Amino acid sequence: MSQTDRLQAALNACPRLPLAHLPTPLEPLQRLSTALDGPEILVKRDDCTGLGLGGNKTRKLEFLMAEARTQAADTIITTGGIQSNHVRQTAAAAAKLGLACELVLTRVVPWGGPDYELIGNIQLDRLFGAKTHLHDGDTDRGAAMAALAERLQAKGRKPFAIPTGGSNATGALGYAAAALELREQLQAQDRTITAVVHASSSGGTQAGLTAGLAAVDPSVQVIGIDVDAHPAAVEGEVRRLAREVWDRLEPGGQLPEDSVRLEPGYAGDAYGLPTTEMRDAISLCAKLEGLLLDPVYSGKAMAGLIGMIRAGRFSQDDTIVFLHTGGTPALFPYREALVDQ
Repeated sequence: MSQTDRLQAALNACPRLPLAHLPTPLEPLQRLSTALDGPEILVKRDDCTGLGLGGNKTRKLEFLMAEARTQAADTIITTGGIQSNHVRQTAAAAAKLGLACELVLTRVVPWGGPDYELIGNIQLDRLFGAKTHLHDGDTDRGAAMAALAERLQAKGRKPFAIPTGGSNATGALGYAAAALELREQLQAQDRTITAVVHASSSGGTQAGLTAGLAAVDPSVQVIGIDVDAHPAAVEGEVRRLAREVWDRLEPGGQLPEDSVRLEPGYAGDAYGLPTTEMRDAISLCAKLEGLLLDPVYSGKAMAGLIGMIRAGRFSQDDTIVFLHTGGTPALFPYREALVDQ
């Protein structure tokens, strides 16, 4: 049995609920590629996963919510920033599955316009029926979730807690599966690629992709663009999760030590703070491709890809997949940062 077959069989054995619109499109960004005079750029449209305005977290939630169901949970707890995309998609998934949802939201971003806590993702959280609990930015999210779970249990509820970004070994399975999906699409289009580039923060997306592609196409680099402004911590978390996913799926062989690549320098001063490069990337993709990126994740990831292309990191013979992780609801609370675009 090939590594690809072993990986597919292992994923098939994992509990999973169909929440996302899959496969997501894989499309060329011809005008952007021409404007940058660099490699061919394809975009993997994980902003189009469907549930609750889409995004990458829905792939993780297919496995996480299945685990919650096996534990007979009646309430989902998760955590993130005020404008968390993961939280929004979790609230939507809970609504779809008929589960209560309680959210620990922290004021982690040291910036925000007058509507930052009213519109965008937090508005959608509440529309999906989730209960929001707002905390200061330095709150220990894990401890806050544990305390909330204790209160719910005292009321006879059965809570299931999902970590920041849905990033644990179970959630990362969603992107090991995405690696197989991408490989099938590339084969159908008779393409080979050099790298997949995407935003990296809580680590699960990059870990799953890294483990999955190391099993089915180890020649492809997975390059995470740090958007946390703590690249060493992000890289360490990606390495840990990638090893956990690899050990869980057992595709055969060893996960290469050099398989985790994280690109620093594009996060700005802190997570969630606007940067000039992010604004320029959002503007360029909107005006050349009609493609909307967000100011926290995909905008900074595209800024990183553009920066690498301009630095000569890729040749015109290369083909790069940009994984669009979603997040466009955040365009609205960040409108002051983008108004001159």
